[in-house]
Amino acid sequence: MELNQIIEKLELRMNRLISFLPERKRLYFDDLEKQFQNRAILLYGPRGVGKTTFLLFMAKKQNLLYISGDDPLLLSCPLHSLIEQILMNYHGIIIDEVHSLPNWSLILKNIYDSFPNKIVWVSDSSSVILRQSVVDLSRRFVLIKLPLMSLREYIYLETGKVIDRLRFPSEDLSGYAAEVMRQVNVMNYFKDYREKGTRPFYTEGNFKEKMMNILEKTIYYDITHFVGAVSDNHFEVMKAIIGHLLYSKIPTINVESMCKEWSIGKPKLYQLLRAMEQVGLINIVPKGKVERPYSKGSKIFFADPAFYYVFEGEVGNFREAFTVFTLKEKGKIWAAKNEHEADFIFEGLKLEVGGRQKSSKSSDFVLRDDIDFPLRNVIPLWMLGMLW
Repeated sequence: MELNQIIEKLELRMNRLISFLPERKRLYFDDLEKQFQNRAILLYGPRGVGKTTFLLFMAKKQNLLYISGDDPLLLSCPLHSLIEQILMNYHGIIIDEVHSLPNWSLILKNIYDSFPNKIVWVSDSSSVILRQSVVDLSRRFVLIKLPLMSLREYIYLETGKVIDRLRFPSEDLSGYAAEVMRQVNVMNYFKDYREKGTRPFYTEGNFKEKMMNILEKTIYYDITHFVGAVSDNHFEVMKAIIGHLLYSKIPTINVESMCKEWSIGKPKLYQLLRAMEQVGLINIVPKGKVERPYSKGSKIFFADPAFYYVFEGEVGNFREAFTVFTLKEKGKIWAAKNEHEADFIFEGLKLEVGGRQKSSKSSDFVLRDDIDFPLRNVIPLWMLGMLW
């Protein structure tokens, strides 16, 4: 097949995808578009958060050709020749799931250097370029993250209402809560959101099945890009970690017993944990700014708090997982060194997280999921879902 014929087929596929773009798009896309000023960008984030949708919007807007790295058509010709031909007719190229391409890092470097006036935007499920220490590429490409969907975005997709962001902790919290509650029944939306609303594909139905599929792909496909040699036993270890985190009331693992049970060395277990964090599967919360090279941190949560509901796990861990997930997007969060004072430290603030019986200890704020309105230093948990 000639290059022009392949390009025509790629154009048809792109236009078909564009024609099915949703009417309402994530509010975060507006912020993202403002960040897309560099000609070489790597957009990364967990699977299913809307990277493809955003890139298709941008392709349409800026006369770029969108291609998917796993498209079989790309294997039917010399890839570099195809991309050269594309860039003769377009302002630039967008390559989704770039690591699916053979020799992708070399191809990107060549495109960047050979076409100094063209846009090269790519996406991946994680910041693979920097993690693999490809110095030439990390110097050329700007990394931008698309996080999971916020409660604020979920409310917009459900109602069309654009609610202002919460500026925590500087905002007048009571005034903000009152304004939100005048517009929507926020507690009802928060209940639905925590069960199915962290990824925009919830609108298509079958949320649980799709989340299970994401979990499988993340373990068996994404992890392999971070860990040199992954055996069947290592996959089973990761599934055991996930199972333990789902159903244990204590959000951590026992490294010694897990190593013994699975006949795995500590360095390898720590490597797997780090890889699981890098692909956006878990959040490891350290106790301070300086951690040992090998550490499981103080607490481990699912990076997507919805997993606790999707898999009918220990939903009591949702509160802390949600707190870590939201605040991690806005700054540094640590586990408190003294658990009698607080659960977490965020930007110098001591935070306590819990339900009705939770005392404030000596914390600056208490986050609770059983109230809808702030009272003194007690804040409804839903408010953290309004940060972006």
